Amino acid sequence: MLTLIIGNKNFSSWSLRPWLLLKHIGEPFREQHIRLYMPDTRQHLLAANPAGKVPVLLHDNLRVHDSLAICEYLNELFPASKLWPDDQAERAEARAIVAEMHSGFTAMRGELPFNVTLRTRHEPSPEAAADIRRICDIWQQLRQRHLDAGPWLFGTFSIADAMFAPVACRFVSYGIELPPLAAAYVDHLLDDPAMLEWYDAAEAEQAATVA
Repeated sequence: MLTLIIGNKNFSSWSLRPWLLLKHIGEPFREQHIRLYMPDTRQHLLAANPAGKVPVLLHDNLRVHDSLAICEYLNELFPASKLWPDDQAERAEARAIVAEMHSGFTAMRGELPFNVTLRTRHEPSPEAAADIRRICDIWQQLRQRHLDAGPWLFGTFSIADAMFAPVACRFVSYGIELPPLAAAYVDHLLDDPAMLEWYDAAEAEQAATVA
C-alpha cells in the first residue's frame, strides 16, 4: 500500500497537493504525520527525507519527495486516472501552469502563509497583488474555455487543480476578492468532499493544539 508522509493539515500546503490527488484517484493509502513547528520536527523530517521536507510518498522500496514529483509518479502509476488532459496542447499548457505554481508566486506565498482555519482580511502588497492577478487570469481563462467540459481548470480534475488547491485556501483565509469565474472555481474546489475532509482534519488539529 502507498504511504504519504505529510505535515499538519492546517499548515502544510505542499502536503495537500498529493493528498488531494490520491483522494481523487481513489486508491487506498496510509497517512503518516509529522507535526510541524515542534522541537523534534527537524529530526523527524530528516528521518523521512534527507531534504528535510514533506510530503514524501513511500511505495514498496521507493521513496519519492517533492509534491510535483509525487504527482507525476502517481500519474504514471495510475494512468487510467488521466491526471493530465488528453489533448497534447492542453497537456503542455497544464504542465506549464503547474511548473509556474511550483516555482513562482513567491510574494503571494510569503505574504499569505497557508493556514486553512484562519479567517482575516488582508490588503496585499503590490508584489503579492501581481501574483494574485496572474493566478486569477489563469483560472478565468481556463474556466471560460472549459465551462462545458466540467467544473475543473481543464474540465475534469487534474494535477493542475491539485497544485492550485492551496492557493484557493489562501484566498479564503485572507479574504481576497476574486473575479466571478475564479470565485466560482474556488467555491467548487472547497466544496469537494476531499477538501472538506482536509478542512475538518485541520480544524480538529487546531482544536487539539488549543486544548
